[in-house]
Amino acid sequence: MVCALGSALCYGTATVLQAMAARAAAATRPSGDVVLLLRALRHWRYLLGLALDGLGFGLQIVALELVPIYAVGAALAASLAVTAVVAAWLLGIRLSRVEWTAVAVVCAGLAMLGLASGAEGTEPDPGWLDWLMLGTAGAVLLLSAVGGRLPERARAGTLGLGAGFGFGVVEVSVRLVDEFSSPAALLTDPAVYALLLGGGAAFLLLTSALQRGSVTAATAGLVLGETIGPALAGVVWLGDRTRPGLTWLAFLGFAVAVAGALALSRFGEAPSTPDATEAAHSAD
Repeated sequence: MVCALGSALCYGTATVLQAMAARAAAATRPSGDVVLLLRALRHWRYLLGLALDGLGFGLQIVALELVPIYAVGAALAASLAVTAVVAAWLLGIRLSRVEWTAVAVVCAGLAMLGLASGAEGTEPDPGWLDWLMLGTAGAVLLLSAVGGRLPERARAGTLGLGAGFGFGVVEVSVRLVDEFSSPAALLTDPAVYALLLGGGAAFLLLTSALQRGSVTAATAGLVLGETIGPALAGVVWLGDRTRPGLTWLAFLGFAVAVAGALALSRFGEAPSTPDATEAAHSAD
């Protein structure tokens, strides 16, 4: 859980930095998703965010090898609490009492999960699950190609949900990949390609969602997509369990942590106020 929380800290801080860079890049000249990503890569904030994402991903892999997927997923969703606190610090945003309460709720949910979580599941990998993850990653990649053409009303929520599915594919695929396999075996393992495709497509969708439409819709979709599906996969097919007699506490902690994260969903990206955008431009 320490690694999962460290990953959430990295991801939450990176979100603020990348969102500021994505807003600045979009304000310069609106464009497609890939061009937007390339333009955002010219901002130091985005590069620093990428470095934090890399560190967070390393910690996430370690966490997924030690604790159930549902605990890691809830911790990653709780990165929104980190985002809220960092946004308040870096961007001068004032958190309301309700939002501070939501931060406390997230922390309480994670504490309950930490107490209730058992070791990772030991069920054998059903071979078809690897291909299911690869197919899901392909669908997310297709969505990243056409996402910018979706109707404006549904765009943000759809892009956010798609990004969540992509990150969920990564969570499950990390568990499916056999780290002791030979290089030749890894090259033929569909879970490896699912991990790479799912992560890349999710990253493109998230970059687009950071500067399109409703923040709340996009981030709520992200939280739901990266928590519920992977948690079910871990419990149903990979044998994730809780400590004896604490299943109820794990369910409660998961629900509380995700609910608190959804309450903080407006912090899925940097604020779109003129002052914030102007500050991002002047600093660059």
